[in-house]
Amino acid sequence: MSEIASLWALFGTAFLSATVLPFPSEGALVAFERAFPKAIAFAVIVATIGNTLGGLSTYCVGRFSRHFLEKKGKSAPQVLEKMRRYGAVTLLASWVPFIGDALCGMAGYLRLSWWKCALWMAIGKGVRYAVIAGVYAKVFA
Repeated sequence: MSEIASLWALFGTAFLSATVLPFPSEGALVAFERAFPKAIAFAVIVATIGNTLGGLSTYCVGRFSRHFLEKKGKSAPQVLEKMRRYGAVTLLASWVPFIGDALCGMAGYLRLSWWKCALWMAIGKGVRYAVIAGVYAKVFA
């Protein structure tokens, strides 16, 4: 597979892994690093963008579900109060499996600023991918 095609596959895997679908984006990043070690910095950026956009898609699901839940008389659970208190910065943890998906959805439900959410998601997810790439390079170089 060419470098460009591999980057697109990495993007798609990173995007899908940020939704409720269990895709191994870390494995895709490591596979890319093995095949194209000189392009790893670019791959970290591509994976971060894909994963952040996937997180924002979950944010949108949460944002638009609020209308339907309120129509049915449902209110926000107590756990949302903590997120409301700390705001978008909680999305630094959006990379954590399972919990991160819920955080992104809750941020949308609470209608937190989408650009602040995107920024904190990107920081958390980017740091995770950079650490994974760095650890792989140290251990297997």
